[in-house]
Amino acid sequence: MSLRTLRACMICSIVLPQSKFNREGCPNCETFLELRGNLDGIQEATSQVYEGLVTVTDPAQSWVAKWQRLQDYAPGTYAIKVVGVLPDEYVSAAESAGVKYIPRDGSATSNEQ
Repeated sequence: MSLRTLRACMICSIVLPQSKFNREGCPNCETFLELRGNLDGIQEATSQVYEGLVTVTDPAQSWVAKWQRLQDYAPGTYAIKVVGVLPDEYVSAAESAGVKYIPRDGSATSNEQ
C-alpha cells in the first residue's frame, strides 16, 4: 500500500486508504457522511494532508484517545492534525447527527474543545 493513498477523515481523523473509505466508508462517521462508494464525498470529507499518527487500541481507556477526543471512536490509526476545510453540508450533517464538529487542524482553542 502506498502512503499516498492514505486519507484522514476531517471529522474523526481516522487514517485509512482511499480504497477502504470507498469500500467501507468511515467506521466512525459513515451514518452521516455516507462515504461508502462516494468518491466525490471522500475527496471532500477526507484529506491527504495530515500531521502525526497515533494508534489507539482501546479508545475508552486511552489517555491519548481522551487528549485527541477519540474516546467514542473505533480502534485504529488517527492523525494528530488534519488539514482541510470541511464543506458546510458535511458540518451540518454531523451536527444533525449529534456530533459537534471541531476542526482537527489545530485551529480550535482549548476552551472550544
